[in-house]
Amino acid sequence: QVQLVESGGGLVQAGGSLRLSCAASGRSFSSYTMAWFRQAPGKEREFVASINWSGSNYADSVKGRFTISRDNAKNTMYLQMNSLKPEDTAVYYCAARPGLRYEYWGQGTQVTVSS
Repeated sequence: QVQLVESGGGLVQAGGSLRLSCAASGRSFSSYTMAWFRQAPGKEREFVASINWSGSNYADSVKGRFTISRDNAKNTMYLQMNSLKPEDTAVYYCAARPGLRYEYWGQGTQVTVSS
């Protein structure tokens, strides 16, 4: 069983930055694909970025502005978000994928970008 806890959300002005963290429990963290998803009000949850041993992937909407990283020694994943836009406003979730699908999810952290 894996537990994920996000932190670092908040209110920021457009053009600003935030850094999200996702702390994971469990001994297999380094072997999991980890990802960030987000869900805006009235919209479906969408993929933001993922990272595993082979590299990282990003949604087109965040490429060049967001950077995903992980510290396996600390069982922690990060999302550095720069040049934030109002359309980035959402609840951000971290997720872990031990196999073919994302099985473990955090409770989410709110990011609000004001214009």
